[in-house]
Amino acid sequence: MTAPLDVSETELVLLTDLYQLTMTQAYWKEAMAERATFSLFFRRLPPTRRFMLACGQQHAAALITRLRFGEAQLAQLAATGLFEAAFLDWLGEWRFSGDIWTLPEGTPVFADEPLLEVEAPIAEAQLLESLVMNLVQLETLLASKAVRLVIAARGRPVVDFGLRRMHGVDAALRGVRAYRTAGLEGTSNVLGGLRHDLPLRGTMAHSYILAHDDEAEAFAAFARYYPNTTLLVDTHDTLAGVDQVIALLEAHPERRLGAIRLDSGDLGNLAKEARRRLDAAGHREVKIIASSGLDEYQIAELVAQGAPIDGFGVGTQLGVSADAPVIDLAYKLVAYAGRPRVKHSPGKVNLPGPKQVYRRRDDDGRLVGDTLARRDETGLEGEPLLVPLVKDGRVDGELVALADTARERVAASLAALPGTLKRLDPRGDDEEAYPVALSPGLERLRREVG
Repeated sequence: MTAPLDVSETELVLLTDLYQLTMTQAYWKEAMAERATFSLFFRRLPPTRRFMLACGQQHAAALITRLRFGEAQLAQLAATGLFEAAFLDWLGEWRFSGDIWTLPEGTPVFADEPLLEVEAPIAEAQLLESLVMNLVQLETLLASKAVRLVIAARGRPVVDFGLRRMHGVDAALRGVRAYRTAGLEGTSNVLGGLRHDLPLRGTMAHSYILAHDDEAEAFAAFARYYPNTTLLVDTHDTLAGVDQVIALLEAHPERRLGAIRLDSGDLGNLAKEARRRLDAAGHREVKIIASSGLDEYQIAELVAQGAPIDGFGVGTQLGVSADAPVIDLAYKLVAYAGRPRVKHSPGKVNLPGPKQVYRRRDDDGRLVGDTLARRDETGLEGEPLLVPLVKDGRVDGELVALADTARERVAASLAALPGTLKRLDPRGDDEEAYPVALSPGLERLRREVG
């Protein structure tokens, strides 16, 4: 993971809430340096989600090992008047020295299950809270939205068109990695696609058509410049635009056109009529792409109607995760100095101690349930999901490399998820949730501490 576009890695240490730094100084003044465990999790799913797709936690863990306080940042902190010179000297020498356990990128995750756990001297672990939450929340939200589009499209490619309406340049850039993880086929975002190895896809804007006196002239020029391109046919009259495309291909049989794009109107019926006309003219090879404010519900409906649409472009609804723009993410102290810790605030109780998640499958490889356990607990059924990505401040290079295979992991996970978890409609109050049970050891610890 690189730093946000306008923030260097030395500046990134200041991307935090003030109280993280004041608490860190207080720990330092009190000589509180015992090892702590902080757990990153969410307490409840958004109403329109049956699972979240964990994304960004391994990249965040790797970035943590590179954080440094530079001289300029220390001078800025000194100017606030809140920090002692000796403490700032300590920050100048600080390097993360702890361990970080993470879920692999692209893992389906449920309430109370840690996306990552940080184990380090308490001042070090505390310092990371705000940054870690920001990094992981964004990518998890966007990957979770994107995977719903993949489910809705049922094998048809989905392309990201969301750059222009996303909340800032950093979100637009990091979002592309989340989309790649979730299984999107491409992006219109040039920098994001090049940086995160997601194929670049694009068509044309209505302005290109409007800038020409004649639509046919615009089509002819663009198709000449870009073989196998996609032509936008709805600027004036969609079906008339389709006829213009057919006329172009008849006049220039050497031309190759990849697709037409529908961006307004009754997409299902327009796609059917466009397909009929293209096929009748002998152009079965020309595909149909649809956009126009789509979300997973509209895509699912178009697929259910049998609309002959070969791919979808999705912008705003994807880029801001419009129906679930936030998750109830928390980063909580669960152990310090060898003792489990619990927050007892009403509605915000957390589970104590370092943890592991065991995922169980049936004989066909389908997920049947998870067990949330103590980290040191043994003899439990299932595959342990949390892996030690960082040990003593050093990244496990092999595990980081495996983070790049997250796209394949997601595809396999979708095949293994129970069908009920892939439903797109909002959850019902009486709906049976995916089973996540506490292990005997964790249940016993919760009673003892609670």
